[in-house]
Amino acid sequence: MSDAVTAVLLLSCADQKGLVAAVSDFLYQNQGNIIHADQHTDQEEGVFLQRVEWELEGFALPRGEIEAAFRPIAERFEMTWRLSFSDAVPRIAVFVSKLPHCLYDLLARWRMGEFQADIPLIVSNHDDLASIAEDFGVEYRAFAVTNETKQESERQIAELLDEQGIDIVVLARYMQILSSDFVARYGHQIINIHHSFLPAFAGARPYHQAHERGVKIIGATAHYVTAQLDGGPIIAQDVAQTSHRDAVPDLVRKGRDLEKVVLARAVDLHLRQRIVVYGNKTVVFD
Repeated sequence: MSDAVTAVLLLSCADQKGLVAAVSDFLYQNQGNIIHADQHTDQEEGVFLQRVEWELEGFALPRGEIEAAFRPIAERFEMTWRLSFSDAVPRIAVFVSKLPHCLYDLLARWRMGEFQADIPLIVSNHDDLASIAEDFGVEYRAFAVTNETKQESERQIAELLDEQGIDIVVLARYMQILSSDFVARYGHQIINIHHSFLPAFAGARPYHQAHERGVKIIGATAHYVTAQLDGGPIIAQDVAQTSHRDAVPDLVRKGRDLEKVVLARAVDLHLRQRIVVYGNKTVVFD
């Protein structure tokens, strides 16, 4: 992989003539060398979406001036847009309860250098997984979250995230519902993972419910968190086949394997600026 620093532009707007030409001309006029360009038009919604990545070396504009230079184009087409750079290192807070599989997987991938990010903090509503944080040299903070303490706990957690300069929150099987106020602080910067038995097998013991019904497929879904419970824009999903030979422990094992892989995929796509959100959908330029 090249070490050259690149700029990434993600945008969406109403589909109209001249969009591609305007973006391409902006880069051409400033001597930009495009290394990746992809686009999609949602015909039903009439929405145009695009991802463009170009090298900063040789680009006529200093990186600090690119946003201001592009803004008139964005305003002309009424774009929703975001500019980022490949050398950015976002700071991630992982939220977890008692199940360790997703946490272990994220920390291992981070230690192996798969994520261009830092994970300085783990937040939990239990003390159970503190030893994992110690093994990886990550700060672990537990907050007792009850109906009575939820508002105050979220206030303390938000303060902690601000102190730590956290950019992204990853819910690695965090078994608490975040308030709409907390979610609003981070926009589409909170990623969640859950089994895909919802809504058919909601509540406790979903794998037991699925086994009783003789399901033939299980899955996992990673999505951005919104005020609508488990209803945010989907980033990644995957499935595994099951059969009558699978007992409940087999379903649990297969489900957890899927959850690890799908969550890691979603985090990676987010970090590499491959996702454009529009409405309650995503386009993933993978």
